[in-house]
Amino acid sequence: MRTGFVTDPVFSRHDTGQGHPERPARIPAVLEALQDLPLIQVDPRDATRPELLRVHAPAYLDALEKAVESLGAGLGHLDADTAVCPESWSAARRSAGAALALGEAWLGGSIDAGFACIRPPGHHACPGRAMGFCLLNNIAILARHLQERGKRVAILDWDVHHGNGTQEIFQDDPELLFVSLHQWPLWPGTGAAEERGAGNIVNIPLPAGSGDEVYLRAFEEQALPALCAHGPDVVLVSAGFDAHARDPLAGMQLSDEAFGTFTKRLLAEVQRPVLSVLEGGYDLQALGGGARAHVQALLEADVP
Repeated sequence: MRTGFVTDPVFSRHDTGQGHPERPARIPAVLEALQDLPLIQVDPRDATRPELLRVHAPAYLDALEKAVESLGAGLGHLDADTAVCPESWSAARRSAGAALALGEAWLGGSIDAGFACIRPPGHHACPGRAMGFCLLNNIAILARHLQERGKRVAILDWDVHHGNGTQEIFQDDPELLFVSLHQWPLWPGTGAAEERGAGNIVNIPLPAGSGDEVYLRAFEEQALPALCAHGPDVVLVSAGFDAHARDPLAGMQLSDEAFGTFTKRLLAEVQRPVLSVLEGGYDLQALGGGARAHVQALLEADVP
């Protein structure tokens, strides 16, 4: 498939401080892993305020911008985990806008699939607050954008941490399906199977130590049937690579190849385009290996 790719240098200027796992080096790690693949470059842009307001409260956007502006040349924290620097508001708007640009390239017919290599990540960001390294909910902003253009959307989140922000945003919207596979129990403490929203939330909690075989069984028996039944026009993937065996922030045992397998099975069964955005992944070798397996599977697919 014609596979788009979008990134921007500003993402590496979002400084989270020494020793923080969500660090600038994550972007070069992915770029190096993908450098020889025949990807179609998509130009990033900033998300506009009206686009952000589809997901986030105006008071939160004002407070976030003000918090970053007040830093001067220093670093600050919005909570115990979520660090910001003077470049963070610019990086966050560009991160959301890069996801939108990828969606627009697909809507315009220039790509069949795509991957946004962006940071800060987004799936923990709630309508009214930052959380868990995330400032703006990139995938939710993209989903709303596509919905406004008449597209039926499903979101698949395979980050090892539950996408609580995405769930909160869409839990009352039966037109959008949210499916999450994640370690349980684990921070942020949401994502129980009983959390169903308006019948549109499918949480698949998995025990620590789960590897390729356990994940693939859950994928085949729960995630793919739900996605197929929803009948989306496009599947958006919150592509975290922190369920990898090397990752320091969780306890799963996935291989690089697992992320390629998920992608191939998703495309083969759902038969719909896939647009993915980078979420977690904190071991640089695992991040690069998982991202390459995922993107290579997009390139090799032969799906409408």
